[in-house]
Amino acid sequence: MTLRIAIVLVVAAALAGAWWLLQILGIPSDLSPDILAKWLQSQGAAGPLLLILLMIVAVVVGPIPTLPVSATAGLAFGILAGTAIAATGAMIGAMAAFWIARCLGREAIYRKFPDNPVLARNGSQRFLTIAILLTRLIPIFSFALISYAAGVTAIHAWRFAVATFAGMLPMTLVFAGLGNTFKLNPVLAVIAGLAILAVMVWLPWSISRHPDSRLARWLHLH
Repeated sequence: MTLRIAIVLVVAAALAGAWWLLQILGIPSDLSPDILAKWLQSQGAAGPLLLILLMIVAVVVGPIPTLPVSATAGLAFGILAGTAIAATGAMIGAMAAFWIARCLGREAIYRKFPDNPVLARNGSQRFLTIAILLTRLIPIFSFALISYAAGVTAIHAWRFAVATFAGMLPMTLVFAGLGNTFKLNPVLAVIAGLAILAVMVWLPWSISRHPDSRLARWLHLH
């Protein structure tokens, strides 16, 4: 437990240091993509690193939405470079949040739900991987919340990383390419989000009720 607390304290200190550095360098209070992109460009060679730091803070702490930061990356550094920079920051932030949750909460979840098909020690890797992938594809889901939630499930870290990268890349590329001109349809986003949530709630229930079904056997392959 002491080691876990120490890890979390180190991560918290690093995040506080990153945010302090951004403040010292004069990050604008208006974080709209246009204004933020101009500020990053004014920082010269440090601009990409500062955007990565900003994305990490946005993912782990959550005060800033991640998609506007992706739009900023495209406006400041171009489509391909902006996508690579934004994706790098998002991945580092997602893995940090994942390991914070895993260090602090995973053992307690094991003991609380020993037979749950998702939360148990041998929970379905295939279902969890698909769930992470789908939630990354729909921007209505909080990037930070999904990362923390995944940390207390049975999913392997490498599966979480692959599903996160594959799921977030399309929307990161779209936002980096189109910048703040791209608008999500809120109705369609909500409908898609609710549909995914319904499936993720129904599947574990169905697996627990019918453990010998073909779907249950497929999802429980590790």
